[in-house]
Amino acid sequence: MREPMVLKIELPKIPDIELVALEGLERLAHHLDIADDKISEARLLVTEAIINGLEHGGEDNPRVDVVFTMTTEELIVDVRDFGKGFTPSMVEDPDIEKKLGTKHKRGWGLKVMKSMSDDFRIESNNGGTKITMKKLLK
Repeated sequence: MREPMVLKIELPKIPDIELVALEGLERLAHHLDIADDKISEARLLVTEAIINGLEHGGEDNPRVDVVFTMTTEELIVDVRDFGKGFTPSMVEDPDIEKKLGTKHKRGWGLKVMKSMSDDFRIESNNGGTKITMKKLLK
């Protein structure tokens, strides 16, 4: 196994900025000959984490820092925002039955990221939130 490749990106809060991170992810994956289906899954995780970070990161420091650490075996994605933080255990999993009867259909991000990651961690405090996701690539 070769040394991990690391890509660090600071993304300001502007429309569609997650596409910059996705381009970097795809270039790393292509360089390491990672299967397209594995990268498609990772794209969804990365998009969701960045959009959540920018949405909930607050206005004092409206950016997210993204770090990809990739080998041929695994991808580790860290997405950090600088908002007020939250208590992850207080977030209820969305209930499809309850969502169908309301206009509020959102709120699936954490559940999707947890279910599609091979490892998922959240660190959050009043200085921000860091989500770490691992995706096995083999």
